[in-house]
Amino acid sequence: MEKLSVNGTEYEIKKLLGKGKGGYSYLAEKDGKQYVVKQIHHEPCSYYQFGNKIQSEIDDYKRLSAIGIKMPAMLEVDVDNERIAKEFIDGETIYDLVLEDKMQSDYIDQVKAMCKLLYPANTNIDYFPTNFVVNNNGEIFYIDYECNDYMEEWNFENWGIKYWSKTPDFLKYVDEHK
Repeated sequence: MEKLSVNGTEYEIKKLLGKGKGGYSYLAEKDGKQYVVKQIHHEPCSYYQFGNKIQSEIDDYKRLSAIGIKMPAMLEVDVDNERIAKEFIDGETIYDLVLEDKMQSDYIDQVKAMCKLLYPANTNIDYFPTNFVVNNNGEIFYIDYECNDYMEEWNFENWGIKYWSKTPDFLKYVDEHK
């Protein structure tokens, strides 16, 4: 079984959870407990410009923590190897819930409550539904740390909501990513 270390602490990789614009996230295990280990990548992304990705993760985590967004704890950062160990939130993504026709209006209410914290702080997050997990208690967590200064065109109401139900935009994305 493959292992990844974060500052010398080894995590056994169980499976790939997903690939984003900035890295690969893996379900990992250490001492019988589950974690997420994110490995930053430097693959090109045509629609997004990056600076120092690992520093951005740290800065974005601090910014969202100060705002009060529910997200997994950043447990450790290995700057040299560009890896992050973070808390694992067990549950289904909003993306999967939309696909399986299991969405609930309460999930949208919860993300709108996040927006009430984010917008006054001049902040947007990536509202794409793969970035949100509903835990076993029905609570939504933003599992990415990416955030940007607020722009109306990228807020939840103008962009994110398009992917929180089986809209033409959502179905097109599903079709293109089979």
